[in-house]
Amino acid sequence: MTEQLSPPALLPDGAVVEREAGTDMREQCRSKADWKAEWKAEWPARKAAWRASEKARKARGDAPDYGRGPMGPPNAFALLPWLLLGMGAVSNLVHGQTPNPWIGVLGLLAFNSLYVTLAFRAFDQRARQAPATRWCLVALGAVTCTLAGAYGDSWLLFFPLLGLAAGAVIRGRRLAQVMFAISALAGVIGEMREGWDAIGIVYGTFLSGMVTASILALSETVRELRDTRQELARAAVDQERLRFSRDLHDLLGHTLSVIVVKSEAARRIAPRDMEAAIGQVRDIETVGRQALTEIREAVTGYREASLAAELDRARVALSAAGIEPRVHRSGPPLPPQTAALLGWVVREAATNAVRHSGAATCDIEVQGAAERVRLVITDDGRGVGSTPPGSGLTGLGERLAAAGGTLTSGPVPGGGFRVTAELPVEAGAEGDERTG
Repeated sequence: MTEQLSPPALLPDGAVVEREAGTDMREQCRSKADWKAEWKAEWPARKAAWRASEKARKARGDAPDYGRGPMGPPNAFALLPWLLLGMGAVSNLVHGQTPNPWIGVLGLLAFNSLYVTLAFRAFDQRARQAPATRWCLVALGAVTCTLAGAYGDSWLLFFPLLGLAAGAVIRGRRLAQVMFAISALAGVIGEMREGWDAIGIVYGTFLSGMVTASILALSETVRELRDTRQELARAAVDQERLRFSRDLHDLLGHTLSVIVVKSEAARRIAPRDMEAAIGQVRDIETVGRQALTEIREAVTGYREASLAAELDRARVALSAAGIEPRVHRSGPPLPPQTAALLGWVVREAATNAVRHSGAATCDIEVQGAAERVRLVITDDGRGVGSTPPGSGLTGLGERLAAAGGTLTSGPVPGGGFRVTAELPVEAGAEGDERTG
């Protein structure tokens, strides 16, 4: 039998190559199809991720960050392509249409050097406001007037470039005066060289300067707004950190003081009265659970101190420490913000009395009036006036001052310690900036 040959062996070389090429084409087609399928499969996940990032950005309150894309804000290199307006003058030099070409070449080099210098100095505020920048602009104007007056024609296009440079380095009301002066020079020299046909140079000179100045001023404003937004964000973070540290100090200081006092009481009475000791332990459990709730509220930023609740807690804490609480309250009901601020003062003063005073009694008096309310807390203990005020009283003083109030503290003649707080009845919300 005749041996069966494979199909490629029966084909000429070219046909084999063609078949191999066809195989490569099919593989390329399959790879493109696979790429399309993979892209379609991944697209929903990418779209969901983008939507999630946008949702997170809106939740943070961040604005879309325009102007930070691939192009970025304007810079000196954005002004350099406009030098192509001078290609007509270069063409005149190359083709020998300019008398005294060496003077033209030197003038062209001087113009380009001054223009590039101004372009780069325009985006540095300190360099832009330096006297050297003004002298560069004056020199550029002198070179422009000399070249345009001597040669005319395409050399008149240097006036719009002069206007562009002036718009880049001059800000404020002086810009309009300078642009009118440059445009007038362009009009006079243009009329002398080309007649009224050069009127477009006047418009081009004025518009190039004003439009350039407007674009750069807008860019600087956007940059300043972005920087301000970042500063505000940092200030908000610092303010939130300060709020949390104050709340944590007030919460833990009071709660731990009560827990320590009740633990000591339970230890002392346990050998004699186990039921009473168990009652103290139950109180410790209640205080601990309440502290956990308050700490969660402080972390989320929705915690408010209540004057009535803090007065009740002060009674319990002082009684547990063996200090007789005497509370007197007069006047109309207080707005929530004012009551919250006074509640913080009651908590801090009661905590200090439990910790440091060794007092027998503690008087808490709330005196309300039509416009202002006064809180006075006095104990008859050793007092802590000889030591600098702690972070609690210092922080409370700052809060009350922001709300238009005052906080004073110090020893009482004859023994004891007194904390006095005064607030307007309608205390501003800024005084308790996110205490709750």
